[in-house]
Amino acid sequence: MRLDKYLKVSRLIKRRTVANEACDNDRVSVNGHPAKASYDVKVGDRISIQFGSRTLEVEVLAVAEAVRKDDAGALYREI
Repeated sequence: MRLDKYLKVSRLIKRRTVANEACDNDRVSVNGHPAKASYDVKVGDRISIQFGSRTLEVEVLAVAEAVRKDDAGALYREI
């Protein structure tokens, strides 16, 4: 699954276009490297997102195309 879509499905970022812009502006890195929106997310990847002065780091536990809002938190684990 594409990185921008994963960020939206997992509810880490509210909209896919915002996730795409964050990737374009080097605010998202995967396994320590800046990632493009087209990066293919796999289980075990570590995603780091910069929100202003705050940085959120998560580990991918599952990849799913469609998830209910209540189950979105099960896709990742905060580090």
